[in-house]
Amino acid sequence: MENPTPWIPTPLGVSVAPPAPAAEEPRLPASAPTDPFGPREELPSTRRRRSSNRGKLSGAAAAVIAFLAKFKALLLLLPKLKLLTTVGTMVVSLAAYSFVFGWPFAAGFVALLFVHEMGHVIALRREGIKASAPMFIPFMGAVISARSLGDNALAEARVGLAGPILGSIGAAVCVGLWHATGNDLFRALAYFGFFLNLFNLLPVVPLDGGRAMAAMAPWMWFVGFAALIPLVFTFNSPILFIIVLFAGLETYKRWQRRKAGGAEQEAYYKVRPLDRVLVAAVYLSLIALLVVGMHSTYFQRTIN
Repeated sequence: MENPTPWIPTPLGVSVAPPAPAAEEPRLPASAPTDPFGPREELPSTRRRRSSNRGKLSGAAAAVIAFLAKFKALLLLLPKLKLLTTVGTMVVSLAAYSFVFGWPFAAGFVALLFVHEMGHVIALRREGIKASAPMFIPFMGAVISARSLGDNALAEARVGLAGPILGSIGAAVCVGLWHATGNDLFRALAYFGFFLNLFNLLPVVPLDGGRAMAAMAPWMWFVGFAALIPLVFTFNSPILFIIVLFAGLETYKRWQRRKAGGAEQEAYYKVRPLDRVLVAAVYLSLIALLVVGMHSTYFQRTIN
C-alpha cells in the first residue's frame, strides 16, 4: 500500500498549511501507531492510574483465590458436617426420650436405634451402595437415605433384614449386661430392643419385614397393611397412624409398578427358589428368637 504525503512537523514560529488530502486517503488500522514522533513519555498521573488498576486486578484475583480455598475447605468439611447432623439429631432424640423414660434409658434406647440402622448401612455398602449416616427422629426412630436398596428384590431383602439382625444382637448384649450386673435397666433395654426389631419385621413396606417380602411374597404387603390398621385403634397412637399412612402409599405405588410389568420389574423380582427359602428361614427365625427374647426379659414395673 502506498503511503500518503508525509506530514512534516511545523517549525517553531512558522505556520505551514497542510497539503490537500488525496481523494481517497487510506486509513490505518486502529491498532497501528500514528504518532510520527514515536512513543511519548507517560505522564505520572497515567502511570498512577495504571498501577492502581493493576492493584485492583491483583486484589480481585486474591479474593477469588481466597474464596476458592475456603470453598475447597468447605468440601473437605462436608463429611464432618454430616457427622455433626447425625450427632445433633441423636442429642435431640436423647433429650426427647429422657422426658419420658429418664436419661439412662434414653441413652441406651438411642444406642439400640443406632445399632439397628448401622445394620442397614453395612448391608448397603456391601451391595456397593453409598448410604448416609443414621438420622434420628424423636419418637419415630431413625432413618438412613440411599439411592436404592439394591439391584434386585434379593438385595433389598438382605438390606432390610440386616437391621433387625444387628439390632437383635444389640438387644442380646443388654441381656448379658443385665445378668452380669443385675441392673433392671439393661433388662428393660433388652425388652424394648427385642420389641423394636420385632415390630420392624411386620410384612409391610417401608418396614424391614416388607423389604424381606419383596423377595419372598410381595402379596404379603397387603396382609401386613391390614394388620397395622387395628393396631392404630387399639393403641390410639399418632405414630402408628403415620406409619399406616406411609405404608398405604408405599404399598400402592409398588403394587402399581409391579402390575404395570415390564422387563425391568420382572428382572427385579426374579428370585431363585433356594434364595427365597433362605430369606424365609432367616425371617421366621428372627421372629421366633425375638418373641423368646421379649418373653425372657418381660417384667411388670410397679409404681410405689
